Amino acid sequence: MNTKYEECLKVCLECLEACNTCFDACLREDDVKMMAECIRLDRECADLCAYTAQAITRNSLFTNQILELCATVCEHCGEECAKHDHNHCQHCAESCRKCAEACRQMVA
Repeated sequence: MNTKYEECLKVCLECLEACNTCFDACLREDDVKMMAECIRLDRECADLCAYTAQAITRNSLFTNQILELCATVCEHCGEECAKHDHNHCQHCAESCRKCAEACRQMVA
């Protein structure tokens, strides 16, 4: 793995964990229906962060394109989570913003 990606990899894995935590907590909220978009984006974002981490560690030829997509999905997930006052959503929103920024810096 290229060492220039180390910080980005770390942030992707943190975002993956935050999204999974948020996803699980959202499913236990009283009004799950209100959380549907948050849940959907948490799932999407977690999966893409995991895939991005894999692409980085195997030096994929498509790493830059994957990083671009990861940044976009993280931005959408972060925007959605930021709409909710739950601690897990706010933590996830912050993690998504950090990940999107780290991914964008890698392809800048």
